[in-house]
Amino acid sequence: MARPVIAKAMVDVAKEVGADAVAHGCTGKGNDQVRFELAFFALNPKLHVVAPWREWDIRGREDAIEYAKKHNVPVPVTKKSIYSRDRNLWHLSHEGDILENPENEPKKDMYLMSLDPEDAPDKPEYLEIGIEAGIPISYNGNHLSPANLLATLNEIGGRHGIGRIDMVENRLVGMKSRGVYETPGGTILTTAVRELESLTLDRETMQLKDTLAIKYAELVYAGRWFDPLKESLDAFMEKVTSTTTGSVILKLYKGSVSVTSRKSPFSLYREDISSFEEGSGIYNQGDAAGFIRLYGLPIRVRAMQQQNL
Repeated sequence: MARPVIAKAMVDVAKEVGADAVAHGCTGKGNDQVRFELAFFALNPKLHVVAPWREWDIRGREDAIEYAKKHNVPVPVTKKSIYSRDRNLWHLSHEGDILENPENEPKKDMYLMSLDPEDAPDKPEYLEIGIEAGIPISYNGNHLSPANLLATLNEIGGRHGIGRIDMVENRLVGMKSRGVYETPGGTILTTAVRELESLTLDRETMQLKDTLAIKYAELVYAGRWFDPLKESLDAFMEKVTSTTTGSVILKLYKGSVSVTSRKSPFSLYREDISSFEEGSGIYNQGDAAGFIRLYGLPIRVRAMQQQNL
């Protein structure tokens, strides 16, 4: 998600200074080269792209480190600690070094945003996340900007070992790669919003949103941030989450996030209907028999055909 932001800033600066080309430091094996260049195409298709990893005599990270050293460019890696890392507000990713063998367990000192869950506090911490129209706006009553909220939750979640993901993914260029991600604040926020949606969205809307969310993620992963389809899905998501307003209380404990409370003024949950005890007359349990007969009719018809009844 950071690549479109960076790419747009690059295009804007290129326009300001009258440049006819932009450059990126992505390898020729990764996804980011695609993400940057598709964004350049969408925003200024006349720009030329300079990609040193593909065009110069740089064949690996050790070559890149030597080049930087030769030209007095400071870099936060060495040949002994040669992880490829990308960090922004949302996450920190780790690739390369021992992670290139999927059999290897990550080293404890690799992680930079989160404590090992085993070393996290023995006492759980509770957080109340406030949400308005699908957008998280506060924690424990403190209203913050989106950036400050995420940064704060990164710190809180990180000390409880929240948001570690170790996965093998399928890159756009065809190969599999293994990466380890840290996203404490992102894990907290997505959990909170998802749980509130369970109250405010009906079944059909939630199922369709889940289906389209996969396509949305594919578009973003593939660098198609500025596609009309992605922008259309933005409009859909904004509409269906317009009533996702309320708060969720989460319990953070040794790497886990569990939900202890959900509430919304737009909740579709009715205790008087859902209760096992007799409640509102809106729902008559006797009506279920007719519903089941109609709903199960195709199953009965198929069974009758198969059994020659």
